[in-house]
Amino acid sequence: MKQLIETIVKPLVDYPGDVRVAMDEHDNRVIYKLAVNPEDMGKVIGKQGRVAKAIRTIVYSAAGSHHGKKVYIDIID
Repeated sequence: MKQLIETIVKPLVDYPGDVRVAMDEHDNRVIYKLAVNPEDMGKVIGKQGRVAKAIRTIVYSAAGSHHGKKVYIDIID
């Protein structure tokens, strides 16, 4: 799943080498923490959060059945 997130995000940003995805797994949920270069934050979030919402939609649909757990994506700065 980390590779899927990186594959989606890296083409969107100016600094693809700065894209980092960390996974934090708990009993009933998995949290993926996405970090990008501060200059790329606006590109990942998009106008009114549309890009972030699209990324979350893709990952939720792909990961929901895969893990059997609730999946979250946090974009951290």
